[in-house]
Amino acid sequence: MNKKLATLALGALMAAGPAMADLVFPSLSYRTGPYAAGGIPFADGYADYFTLLNERDGGIGGVPAKVIECETGYNTEKGVECYESTKGEGALVYQPLSTGITYQLIPKTTADDIPMHTMGYGRTSAKNGKVFSHTFNYPANYWDGASGAINYLLEENGGDLSGKKIALVYHNSAYGKEPIRTLEELSKKHGFELVALPVDHPGQEQKSQWLQIRRDRPDYVLMWGWGVMNQVAIQEAANIRFPMENFIGIWWSGAEHDVMPAGAAADGYKALTFHNVGSDYPLYDDLKKYVVDAGKAAGAGDQVGTVLYNRGLYAAMLAAEAAKKAQEISGKADITGADMRAGMEALEITEEKMAELGLPNFGPAFTVTCENHGGNGMVGVTQWDADTKTWSLISDFKPTDGEVIGALIEEDSAAYAAENNIELRCN
Repeated sequence: MNKKLATLALGALMAAGPAMADLVFPSLSYRTGPYAAGGIPFADGYADYFTLLNERDGGIGGVPAKVIECETGYNTEKGVECYESTKGEGALVYQPLSTGITYQLIPKTTADDIPMHTMGYGRTSAKNGKVFSHTFNYPANYWDGASGAINYLLEENGGDLSGKKIALVYHNSAYGKEPIRTLEELSKKHGFELVALPVDHPGQEQKSQWLQIRRDRPDYVLMWGWGVMNQVAIQEAANIRFPMENFIGIWWSGAEHDVMPAGAAADGYKALTFHNVGSDYPLYDDLKKYVVDAGKAAGAGDQVGTVLYNRGLYAAMLAAEAAKKAQEISGKADITGADMRAGMEALEITEEKMAELGLPNFGPAFTVTCENHGGNGMVGVTQWDADTKTWSLISDFKPTDGEVIGALIEEDSAAYAAENNIELRCN
């Protein structure tokens, strides 16, 4: 059946059937607490995209989308409470926006047959769909980020990092520790020295770490930070006159609120990304017309086009496309969490599809399969211009080290399967 006929068939099914329930997309947000500056724009972008679909398209496949927002404060216990209080509302997919919450929800979502999307965070080895049936982390994960940073530095150094010293400043949590093993393996492969410097929550005190950096003089600094930790780190780097062009953060350390407090001193700072920046896309014309100008924007409506607003928008777009795929596969518009899981596992995002959605060249093309829940792992690099107060994509989305990452994913997921008596699937 071609695409047009499939759409007509679904429309006929909907017209003939009873009234549909809303398609429910819980948003485990944090508009309060030490990480609110990052949580607010993401939650706004996530909500605004579904509002756009409702106002412009009448929902997804003719069924309205409903976002249920539950405040976690980036607290793992509250995140689990939010999950338990919303899962019975017809939840289709969870996006916990926290590695700590993710670890707690992996067994719960699996048992409840509700998929979870941890886009660019969470348990990296969940990419292995043979073990993690209900967790997805496309289009890229933390180990892709670590490899993407090293690949970029290899390019900057003519393919040779031997003898270089690279410091990792990281949030002392499950999130911040995620890249360490990968960077250790890459240091063996490429001959650079790795120095890991933990920063305790929430990250306001970093004097000792940056004094050590000033003393050890690493060639590059990588950062896995979040919230106020990022602002403090960038200011401390400026204080010791560390060259910003040699300072690269993960994608959760590369938003406007991370760099603007340092003013001109942040100029040249870099951050990894798995999507493009700015608002120069056709989709934003529709957002303005149907959401912003109509007074239906989430929050204060002042985050549109920022890095993390774009990320929330992108997360919602991927969820909506998976829901469409689930409707297509199941032959029904009113889908369940189990249907949504099947849709996510069959998701294919092409550049043609992104252009149709009004987001050309916004993110890399990728395919999800039963075995591969993480996509193609393509990573780009952005850079901050303090004069124009804008981020620019300075590197194309490029492949990461599949050999190193694949072996680590296999090792970690096999250990998880053994610990939890999980039978491998996709055979």
